[in-house]
Amino acid sequence: MHFDKSPKEKPCPTLPTVKKLLEQKRLRESPSVSPSCSSTSTTSPVPLNPVTVSSAEAFSCAGPSSLTGASSGYPEMAVGYEQWNPAPETTFSYYPAQPGPSYEADFSTQLALEYNTAQLQQEYGDPVPQTYGSHMPMREQSCVSHWSMLKPCQAPQSIFGSLDPHKLEEARLLVNGMDNSRVTQQDEDGDTILHIYTAKGLRECAFATAERLRALGSLDTREHKGKTALLVAVTANQPEIVHDLLNLGSDINACDVSGQSALHLAAEYGFPQVLQAILSNRPGIALETRNFEGMTPLHTAVISHSATIKALIGSTVPDVKHQSKAEEKLLCVQLLLSGGASLLSQEIKSNKTALHLAVKEGNMDLLCHLLRVPLPNIREFVNMKAHGHTALHMAAGLHSHPQQREIMRLLLSKGADPSIRNLDNNLPAHLLQSGPQGEQLKVLLKKRSASSRRCFKSSPEQFYQ
Repeated sequence: MHFDKSPKEKPCPTLPTVKKLLEQKRLRESPSVSPSCSSTSTTSPVPLNPVTVSSAEAFSCAGPSSLTGASSGYPEMAVGYEQWNPAPETTFSYYPAQPGPSYEADFSTQLALEYNTAQLQQEYGDPVPQTYGSHMPMREQSCVSHWSMLKPCQAPQSIFGSLDPHKLEEARLLVNGMDNSRVTQQDEDGDTILHIYTAKGLRECAFATAERLRALGSLDTREHKGKTALLVAVTANQPEIVHDLLNLGSDINACDVSGQSALHLAAEYGFPQVLQAILSNRPGIALETRNFEGMTPLHTAVISHSATIKALIGSTVPDVKHQSKAEEKLLCVQLLLSGGASLLSQEIKSNKTALHLAVKEGNMDLLCHLLRVPLPNIREFVNMKAHGHTALHMAAGLHSHPQQREIMRLLLSKGADPSIRNLDNNLPAHLLQSGPQGEQLKVLLKKRSASSRRCFKSSPEQFYQ
């Protein structure tokens, strides 16, 4: 949107749009590989640490005559956009210093569900490998993370910090000095000053502007890609601002033009702090909402984690950045599950569950966690079909994957049925590769099939419970 200037006004640089601000952050600090979700957002992700701006930087240009980098459309936006320095190291912790009851895990259940390597070795003969590619140590403890057993999380407000009273007062004076048309004004990309304050990580400015827009009924104004200020805050990895906007009444289930909700975006980019801020506002949250690709936030998180794992395994040298991002994306999966996301949900295009998606990509680390979630009927879940294929059918098709055998053994240990046929009337054994490895896997399936038949003859009702 173009705003006419008065004849006496001097020309000044154009204010960077939210899109450009986020792109600058991504190019400077984000990992080199982005998620491969089919529902990728049009706004680029940004690094993990929120940007902090000093009071002097945020309010050093209080009047139109001293603006630096602001357009005439936003004369009151006294923000220095030429600098973008990340904060040293955020003090925000995923875990509270003293976990309360909502963070307690049921460790007796956890131990009962533990992946028993010795038992599998006794049943199938071979030990489960302890390595996960050349750079991915796979520890049994990592497969039994207590996060997957947590009760629905209710993050204490204190972990999001408090607003700086001095900065907030200055911000309110700045925003209250604008008339209504300036506060609600949108640029050529549809961005309001709230969108830009949010993208910059200026918490007090964003809070003061959001208060004003809420009073005007414009808190959820959308930019050209359908993003509200809340969705921009999620994409910019600003958990404190997300927390503030939700408390001020932003629509927690708002979606952009791709149907991506705040949960989808946080899960896709792997922002556990943001996800925790969203889940702490549980009333009214739609955990099973679907984007326009038919995926829930859990599906998005699983696909995104698998993409990072694939990039990590394919790396020729140890990659600390991708290892860290993989851990954060896995934490997002666990937070969604502990928050109540359903493992039984199937994405619309191919009916795949999170389990199908993990097996399809050979994601053993994620598979371990998914199969730790307590379900009333784990066999029914493991044998769910996606266009006729069970997870075991998909595992049988992982011909070149180094952990194909371990994936199949794990599925079998959880009740996967080798006698189920797909739409082409094929058993999982029919989809195995030729050669010695395929023959060994056929023996494995045959042994399990015989064991299943004995169990069925002894107690058919119990077998299918």
